[in-house]
Amino acid sequence: MSAPGGEHTVLSVLRAAEGWLQQRGAEAPRRSAELLLGKVLGLTRLQLYLAHDRPLDGNERAAMRGLVQRRASGEPVAHLLGTWSFRGLELAVGPAVLIPRPETEQLVDLALERAPRGSSVLDLGTGSGAISIGLAAARPDVRVLGVDVSQNALAVAASNVQRHGLAERVTLAHGSWWEAVQPGAVFDLVVSNPPYIDPDASGELAADVRAFEPPLALFTSKGDVVSCYRAIVAGLATGLRAGGWFVAETGVGASGPARELLASQPFLGEVQLRQDHEGIDRFLLARRA
Repeated sequence: MSAPGGEHTVLSVLRAAEGWLQQRGAEAPRRSAELLLGKVLGLTRLQLYLAHDRPLDGNERAAMRGLVQRRASGEPVAHLLGTWSFRGLELAVGPAVLIPRPETEQLVDLALERAPRGSSVLDLGTGSGAISIGLAAARPDVRVLGVDVSQNALAVAASNVQRHGLAERVTLAHGSWWEAVQPGAVFDLVVSNPPYIDPDASGELAADVRAFEPPLALFTSKGDVVSCYRAIVAGLATGLRAGGWFVAETGVGASGPARELLASQPFLGEVQLRQDHEGIDRFLLARRA
């Protein structure tokens, strides 16, 4: 890699890194370069451009070179930074959890609209804790239980809950779906972003997602894209309060079958499939009769 190490100012390093990443087919090369140099120098994007003629020393250039090389190999920017923004909240991320995405911010918005005051919420498959934390941060009256089968994911979620001072209202539990929930517990709202990708369709995923994000959070049982929804729905009959909502994320290939699954449940009504900002069928909603 001949650049960005041979340049010496913020602006020239940014330009060299962007060009180098673009040549190697990295997604969003300019944004990647900005975020990575911001991490190295401890500066925001605006601060970088205000300090465009600031010189970089050898250690800073070496650190930037290493990050850019890793990005060019496909490693997600979020993993290189160690944190990612979700609804304006900085969350720790890593290989054990999915990187929070804008679509999931929309999921939180839909859930907030359906959470009555003083709600108890269940977040099934909490991962980094993004949904739980997003809900609790937006609504001081809400209490959330976040469940995950991965101990490594729960460790990340716990650090994020502590980071945002929400430990009194966000509780975490280890287990597979409803197994982690106390018998007899009933919730006003159940939310989830479960796996919905058939392992046989993994080739359709972006290369960096396939290589660096956790399979446990991505893939369903082979040949059954609604396997996780089925496990979740099995507990809604007793775990979702009458009149309460189930709000979940879905995606291409799973949205239709998942909607049919919800519509086939006699205790669920008002079943809806909503689109995300890109016009993709993304969100499932259903109400307990």
